[in-house]
Amino acid sequence: MSRWLAFLPLVVLAALAALFIGWSLKRDPDVKPAALVGRPVPETVLPMLAADGTGAVLDLKTAGRGRPMLINVFASWCAPCRVEHPKLLALKEQGVTVIGVAYKDRPEDTRAFLTELGDPFAFVLVDADGQAGLDLGITGAPETFAVNAMGTVTAKHSGALVEDAEVARLVAAMQDVAPQARR
Repeated sequence: MSRWLAFLPLVVLAALAALFIGWSLKRDPDVKPAALVGRPVPETVLPMLAADGTGAVLDLKTAGRGRPMLINVFASWCAPCRVEHPKLLALKEQGVTVIGVAYKDRPEDTRAFLTELGDPFAFVLVDADGQAGLDLGITGAPETFAVNAMGTVTAKHSGALVEDAEVARLVAAMQDVAPQARR
């Protein structure tokens, strides 16, 4: 009897693997979750990143102050965040308001990252424990949300923002009153 108990974890692991394989075969990899599209930005109060470490707090929902914006969730430890960084810098030069949310990152690492690559953000909010990421429903960094002037998420992009067409779609979605198709 005890010999069979030794095999129980392997049987459970095999059953879980079969369930995962079955789920992944039915899943469409091109469909990315965008639960917030068409909904208001969640009320999430976060500290602002400050050079002296004494940042004030700000509600993500009111961060745009009645203006359209992009919210970019990034981290210094995130390799795709480095890849998309030049696009974010170009958006800043075009006058697009981009709010950064440093996801599960230490403020000193975030400051070093922005010093090294340049700062494309109007300001950066610190999400050290990842709660804002949960509120936004992200699947990982980087993710970018287009938010219209009324505070409604109109589009979302998961992954590094590198394609010009995707950048244009998000910038156009910031101006929209109605949410765009999910991606």
